[in-house]
Order: sequence, then C-alpha cells, then structure tokens
Amino acid sequence: MKIATFNINGIGARLPRLLEWLEESRPDVACLQELKAPDERFPEREIAAAGYNAIWHGQKSWNGVAILARGMDLHETRRGLPNDPDPAHSRYIEAAVGGIIVGGLYLPNGNPIPGPKFDYKLAWFEALLAHAGTLFATEAPVVLAGDWNVIPTESTDDVYSARRMGGDALMQPESRACFARLRHAGWTDAVRAIHPAGPVYTFWDYTMNAWPRDAGFRIDHLMLSPAAADRLIDAGVDREARAKEKASDHAPTWIKLR
Repeated sequence: MKIATFNINGIGARLPRLLEWLEESRPDVACLQELKAPDERFPEREIAAAGYNAIWHGQKSWNGVAILARGMDLHETRRGLPNDPDPAHSRYIEAAVGGIIVGGLYLPNGNPIPGPKFDYKLAWFEALLAHAGTLFATEAPVVLAGDWNVIPTESTDDVYSARRMGGDALMQPESRACFARLRHAGWTDAVRAIHPAGPVYTFWDYTMNAWPRDAGFRIDHLMLSPAAADRLIDAGVDREARAKEKASDHAPTWIKLR
C-alpha cells in the first residue's frame, strides 16, 4: 500500500497538478492539506473520475484537509481533534482504509513569533499528541500524515540553512520538542527510517529562487505506529512535482507498506 501526503496549496488552483500527480504516482491513499476551499467547492467529481473516493473537511480561503483512497472504501473515524483549541479551523481528518487508520493533518504554521499564533501552534500540537496517544494505545496500524510545519533538526539533512530559518516558528525548540516527544513515545518517522542521512526536503518557498537553489526543508512527515512501522518497506519524495508550472510549494511525500 502506497500512502502519500501532499500540501496542495489551493485545490482550485492546483487541481490539474493534483490530477496529474495522482495518475503518475498512483498512491493508494493520499492525504491533502491546504485545500483553501469550503466543503461545497471540493472537486468530488474530478477526484472520482480519477478513480478515488474522498472525504474532506474544508474551510473558506484557509486550511482544509482531505483523504483520498484509490478503489477502496473510506470510513471516516474523526473530523477535528478532541480538545482542538480552535475547532473553527479545518486541520484534521481521520479514516479507516485498507485495514489502517490514517490521520491527515495540517499543523498550524505559528508565525510570527512570539505571539498568539505560536501559542496556538503549541496548543494544537498538545491536542494532537494526546490524540496520538489514544491511537497508539489501540495497537492498530496507524499513519499520521501531513504538513507538520516542523523542521525536526538543525541539520542540513532537514533544512538548507538553520541560521536563516532560526527565527521561524517551524524551527523553534518548542516545536521540535513536541515532534521529538512523538518519536520518543514510539512513533516512527518513516522517511528518516528509510533515508537516515542526507537532505530529503519537501518544501521550497516561491521566493528567493529557493527551488533552483534547492533551498528547501523537511516539514511533511508520515509518522507510523509500531504496527505500521513493522510493514514499512520504502519512502520518498516526488520532487519532480515541485518543478512543474503552477506547482505547489510542497512536493508529495510517500511511504510503501507491505
């Protein structure tokens, strides 16, 4: 089973790129973030024509998450986090599909720092950690996939320049500490399990000539419970998607499970 995460950065504007990627990469399950569209504007017909069932949690102009499944039924298990500090934001959706629980998430960016947006980021992360603990206790195979808006380390394996990103919410010690707590609780960072060293960037800003310079960083992650991690056989990033015209600033990131 191939499971991917893709911050599409506006499903209306990027729908041709999304459909193109679905045809080329053919993930079995795809978690999407930043739909930037209310529920009624989700392109259900086009997604179905591409062979995918879908559930989504939209929001006008901002946020929005979805899970797509190719030729499989999706059984929604949760919409929004328990104890979400601001449930008006559409940032989490969860489904049972193919014998796996998949949680699709869009963690708050948190900029500028310090301030209420960063406080909200940390509060949302705490709610996610609590829910992750509940999922972990089931001993089921679980994949938490999405745009985590966290650069895990200061290494060039994860960020082109820790100095340049040092003042960003994505690299603050508090953000990285929350991500580390998830790993220490027994969740596996799937991409790093397959690629333990070397840059595996998933995001390149539209400004500063970032893509041609490969000035990227890693913020799109798939975290696996032990039952899912035992089945992990491959992981990667579809970098070529970022190079296309009118592309998202993120590249799809994926894993394969037995």
